[in-house]
Amino acid sequence: MLNDNERVQSMVLGDVEVIRIIEWHEPFLTTSEFLPEVGADVWKDNEHWLAPDHWRPDSDRTVIALQSWVLRSAGLTVLVDTGAGNGRDRPGMAPYFDQRQGDFPELLASAGVRPRDVDVVVNTHLHVDHVGWNTVDADGQWVPTFPNAQYLIPAADDFHYGPVNAYGGGVQEVDRLIYEDSIAPIHQAGQAVLWDGLHHIDEHLTLESAPGHTPGASVLRLASGSDRAVFAGDLLHSPAQILHPCCNSTSCLDPGQAATSRRRILGRAADERELLVPAHFGGAGALEVRRDNDGFALGPWAQFSPRGASASG
Repeated sequence: MLNDNERVQSMVLGDVEVIRIIEWHEPFLTTSEFLPEVGADVWKDNEHWLAPDHWRPDSDRTVIALQSWVLRSAGLTVLVDTGAGNGRDRPGMAPYFDQRQGDFPELLASAGVRPRDVDVVVNTHLHVDHVGWNTVDADGQWVPTFPNAQYLIPAADDFHYGPVNAYGGGVQEVDRLIYEDSIAPIHQAGQAVLWDGLHHIDEHLTLESAPGHTPGASVLRLASGSDRAVFAGDLLHSPAQILHPCCNSTSCLDPGQAATSRRRILGRAADERELLVPAHFGGAGALEVRRDNDGFALGPWAQFSPRGASASG
């Protein structure tokens, strides 16, 4: 478990401040439940660096972080993904997300971010743990948490999980609940911006489609000065997938397309020295990637500082 002063961290990339907000960092599903395509030998052979931040050998549980990122860029305050939210009906998702009570607003405040200060909210995709704090409960009605923000929502996910495609095809009742309490109120408030393909936020930040995990899954690229980063959403859930990019999580809707997107983004990250910043990596949370013959290897991990300490890129 992280102590409170480790849950808000920062670094600077070029002219962009990157603030990491960690709601929790703890064991999640077992490897067979979450990443069944990653063989048991991969976990065991890499135990010396996967444990304890990414895998707990004693319980065979993956370890992930529920986290968001604040980017201060070109005068904008950009929030990347909004966690799971509080007080939501999420049947079948206990203990992680159903009726959760967390302290995300307090963590944002400790990072110096007030809801009215956020200019742009990026939902990399529309899964439960990326949209929850889009809204808050105001006297029994869900309203946008960030009243002055544009919410950038992938159009393909809005179609798939929204009423047009009957809430993900009606496969899971929870998909309707997620859309109704975390996405529909954004549309009703006139704050939703649907996009597809590429979307430029400012001179440093660009959204790009990377489908497979969901139809509209996306990554956010940062380029400022000589620094590069890619906020990769759920393209990967474990650094074991860097070694084996063909392996998907059980939440990838189109496994073949997800693997193709993963290899493409990893290849570019290696070639352009982009810092890889997945949504759920524990430990340091971000790292560089290197090419290794036809595959990939791990490079150096990022060096974040506790918020308030001297940040360095």
